Order: sequence, then structure tokens, then C-alpha cells
Amino acid sequence: MAGLAPNKAAQKPGGTATDTLPLWLRPLPLALLVAGLTVLRLLVAADAGLAEDEAYYRLWGLFPATGYYDHPPMVAWFAFLGQSLFGDTALGLRFMSVLSAAIGSAALWRTGQLLYGARVAGLAVLFLNASPLIGVGSLLATPDAPSVLFWGLAIWALAELTASENPWWWLAVGVFAGLGLNAKYSVLFLGAGIVLYLVFVPQARRWWGAWQLWAGGLLAALLVAPVVGWNAAHEWASFTKQFGRAVPEGWSSRYLPEFLGALIGLANPLVAVLAGIGVVRIVRAALRGEAAGGLLLWTSLPFLVYLLAHSLHSRVQGNWPAPLFPAIALAAALVAANPPPRPGTRFWQRFSAVAVVLGLAVSLVVYVHAVAPLTGAFARKDPTHQTRGWNEIGSALKTLASEQGAAWIATNAYSLNAQLSWQLDKEMPVEQVDQRIRYAMRPDPDAGTLAQPALFVAEERRDPGLERLSARFAEVERVAVLTRSSRGTPIENLIVYRVAEPLAGGPLDPVYPLP
Repeated sequence: MAGLAPNKAAQKPGGTATDTLPLWLRPLPLALLVAGLTVLRLLVAADAGLAEDEAYYRLWGLFPATGYYDHPPMVAWFAFLGQSLFGDTALGLRFMSVLSAAIGSAALWRTGQLLYGARVAGLAVLFLNASPLIGVGSLLATPDAPSVLFWGLAIWALAELTASENPWWWLAVGVFAGLGLNAKYSVLFLGAGIVLYLVFVPQARRWWGAWQLWAGGLLAALLVAPVVGWNAAHEWASFTKQFGRAVPEGWSSRYLPEFLGALIGLANPLVAVLAGIGVVRIVRAALRGEAAGGLLLWTSLPFLVYLLAHSLHSRVQGNWPAPLFPAIALAAALVAANPPPRPGTRFWQRFSAVAVVLGLAVSLVVYVHAVAPLTGAFARKDPTHQTRGWNEIGSALKTLASEQGAAWIATNAYSLNAQLSWQLDKEMPVEQVDQRIRYAMRPDPDAGTLAQPALFVAEERRDPGLERLSARFAEVERVAVLTRSSRGTPIENLIVYRVAEPLAGGPLDPVYPLP
């Protein structure tokens, strides 16, 4: 099928005539569009409240380390770089995530141009940025941003390898794969995909004998070695948490429709239609041994199979498939650039245009809602509810702490702890009293502060109650119920206790976990 073999002509001056492209698919207009979206995202990122996990990763960025309980350290280093530039602010926390989307778009364009030509490359960039997961998710400081970036850069390096047949690109593949493993452990599936690429793509089999392939693998291993070292020093905590999720405790199809629905919705339903047709073309090309189709299929297949298998025993979070979205965008672009004969070229051109406009419009509405909520009526059903009402809670707790003579804030949930730290830790310590492995990167507050009275704050659904708190403190008194709200609509209640005189073991002793 035309357009599915590596685009040799695109590698030569004049091989792809950009003057035959529509204006909106030419490199300069595309670059201006991505730059404009990047500026808009930065403006929103600077003004929108933090989601729970973002507030948690903020603490990581303030204390960069080689490993953490929940994930490898790249999100912390991204946060640290942004905070070094813009301070301990929302913009500083999110800067590198937003920048990653722009860099990833450039890498995707180059990948598409190398494999299929400039038309497919331009459409792929549009489709990627029109997917809600990338358009909205790129605002957030999460491990997905560096994971998608380095996975995409590894695919770009493989595309350069495929087009140039220069084995030195294996070193770049190794570096990007290793950096990706420092973002999320799921990048291991990319490594498995590269092995399949080397086995099943005839053009790639020659590389088994190239020392650069093995050197690239060694580079990846060296880059991830500090993460292994951190785990070894902390009872393999991060490995146990993340790889434990892969162990099934029974099989059921209940989560499969949810996974597929989320994948289609977050990719943009119209883009998903195009991508579905494109995947069929890519599979056929790969089975014929074509390098371009094989590169996309085999590097994506292991992770996709894992996600499908996981959905048969547990819930797949909507953000997990994010590294596959550049390949999804390329699959959709293949069809938009070379549409099926029915119902006609004009139909598919309009369909593609609507897909892009719809995706960008949805992202724009979310941007506005993130900064200035359009309504609070949806309460916890609003995906942005995590960011709402924390300024008021912080002010109320400052007043309570002064009234109650409290020197610090205690919590029993990492998400609540992170949000209260964002509001208060410049004025008083905020500490989660259990699961202390989450805070191994920073020292505990001094013992003198912890010996003073504190306000213990808990979400109503996680309220430990007087009895459990009395196992940790000699004095426990419930003093307030604070309601977090959005535009007058209650979201959740926070129960506040005054606690004093820590018992044996101290208030941070994990021997006494709280719910």
C-alpha cells in the first residue's frame, strides 16, 4: 500500500515537495501552532490549581533523589529544573511537562517525515495535539510527560536508524530508553518492542551484529542503575509497589470496556476512527516485512498487549497508554493522508479537519475551566475538582493553628498532605504520620517541633477517629469540620483534631498506621 514503506525520498532535498502541501501542514505554520499552544499551556499552567499528585511531585522536586516510593525519579528532576528557573510555583512545577509536549511534537514530525513523508508528519502533529490526553495532560506535572517524551524520542532515533542505516543511532536509542525508564517502569515494554523489531523486521536483523546496539543497551542499563540502587537501599519499595500491580488476583472482563472507552475518548473519538483504520494498514505492512510499519507495530505491541491483559483483571488508569499516543497519531495521519476510496477524499478531509478542531476546542474549554471554573455543580464528578478550594482551606487552617496553639499539621493521606504542604509548608511543617517511605527523600522535622501540639487533618472518608488517634497522642480533641467547595458546591469535608503529647515511638512512628 502506498505510503507505508520508509520514505526514502523525504530524506533528500526535493524528495518531498513542501510546496504541494496545504499551508497548514507546512513546517513553519505547524511550528507556530505548536509554539502558540505551548505559550497558552504555560499561561494556564501558571494559574491553575495543583492536582493531588502534582502537589505530591512538587515535594519530590524540592528534594531531588535517585528514587521514590511511587515512581522512578524523572518527574522529580523535571520539577526541580522548572523550580530552579521559576521558583516554587505552579509554573515552575509544570514548565518541563509543557515543554515536553512541544519537543515531543517536533520529534513526532521528524519521525513521520522520515517514515512516511511531510503530509503524514504534519497531520500526526495536529492529531497528537488534538487528543485530550496530550492537549490537557501536558499541563500536568506527572511521570507521563517525561515517559511520553523519551519513548517518542527513542522511536524518532529508531526512525533515523531505519532511514539512514547508521548504527550510531543505537546509542541515542539507548540513552532515550534509559531516560524513559527513569520516568516510568512501563518503558520496559519499549525494550521488549525493540527486541521484536529486531527479530521480525528483515531490514533490522543486521543490527544484532553491530556493537553499537549492545552499547546502546549498556547505556540504558547504566542510566537506570541509580534507580535500582535506590530500591536496593529501600527494601525494593518502588519495584514492589509498581510491579505488584501486574499480578492478577482473578480475571474479569468488567474493566475492558472502560479501558477501550477511555483510550478512544482520550485519543479523540474522531482521531480514534482514523487510527483504527491506520492500525490495520500498519499491521499489514509489518507482516509484509516493511520497516516503517514494523517499527511502529512491534515497538507498540508489547505495551498494548499488557494493557489489554491488565484490563482483564484490574482497572487501567486513563493516563497509562499515553506513550502509545504518538503512534496512534501516526496511524491516524496515514489514513488522513491516504484516505480510503469510500465515502470519498473530500469526506475524509473534512472528517480530519473536524477531528482537529474538535480536539483543540475541547482542550481550550478545559483550559478556561481549569483557571476560572465555569460551574461547581459537578463537585467530585468534575475532573478538576482536585484543584478547587484549597486556598480557603489553607487560610482556615492557619487561623485554627493560631487559635489552638498548633506548631505543625499532621495528615494520614499523601494526597491531602501534598495539598496542605502546597498551602502551608512555608509557614509550618506538614507531615503525613504514616507511610513514611513516601518522604525518604527529605529529613523529618526536628523533634522539638513534633513534640508540640498539632492539627491533625483527615478527609471525612479517611477519618481515623478519636480511638485510633489516641493510640498515637495522649491528648485528642475534635475541633472543626472544614468544607472544601467549588463555587459554593461542597466537594468534601475535612475533619480537624487538635492533638498533643505524642506517645512512645513519636507521632511519625509507622508502627501505628492510620487509615
